[in-house]
Amino acid sequence: MSKTHLGHRARKRFGQNFLHDQNIIEQIVDVINPQPGENLVEIGPGLAALTEPVADRSGHLNVIEIDRDLADRLESHPFLAPKLNVTRGDAMKIDFNQFTNSEKPLRVFGNLPYNISTPLIFHLLKYTASISDMHFMLQKEVVDRLAAEPGSKTYGRISVAVQQACRVTPVVNVPAGAFNPPPKVESAVVRLEPYAQSPYPVTDREQLHALCLQAFNQRRKTIRNNLKGLLSEAQLTELDIDPGARPETLSVADYCAMANYLSEQSNVRND
Repeated sequence: MSKTHLGHRARKRFGQNFLHDQNIIEQIVDVINPQPGENLVEIGPGLAALTEPVADRSGHLNVIEIDRDLADRLESHPFLAPKLNVTRGDAMKIDFNQFTNSEKPLRVFGNLPYNISTPLIFHLLKYTASISDMHFMLQKEVVDRLAAEPGSKTYGRISVAVQQACRVTPVVNVPAGAFNPPPKVESAVVRLEPYAQSPYPVTDREQLHALCLQAFNQRRKTIRNNLKGLLSEAQLTELDIDPGARPETLSVADYCAMANYLSEQSNVRND
């Protein structure tokens, strides 16, 4: 199985798998539905499988590329270069506020390397006030976790964090054969639409993320055990949460209620 595609050898350290199936590419671009003049940012354009058709429809595009060879290719591309603003660097460390425009909200998309997809989504949640939507190609298992309902085995901390901030819609399934080299897993594209006003308001998202990290650390234990030292049995009961419940049975609203309670307690102590 060749790891070279369009003259570029896929680099394992950057988790590179290049999309080449034209039918799938068209489906994804149709789902993104880029329009002229929109404020679009692509993470990891790679060999420009999505970049070219999106730039054709939108006229201009910001792209973030960590691989110097690929960034060089994009900047010297005969017909793409004039349509692109190439930012070299690691998307995990980039301040997305640099792309924001008060009149045009950000639209972010990309075929995300599987090894950084979860931390990168957490990073982007910091900028949801400036983002209208995000479309990401991810491992199908990650998309399932993003969209999971309470009570399912796939429901966990990323389900709570993302559903608190965004409407989650899986939009396209992508077979392994659509990539070169083909990954060992199935992929899918998900649409995340940040809420202007979340149905689950939370005072401090970092508090929510820290709470979920602790709550889901040992899934087989009860919420009483996992949150020992953070919330007492009496406090859980006061919040209408069964102390004997397993973490995956609690709703997004339950986690937000606990996080807001902790934020209030912290404010009381600091006053």
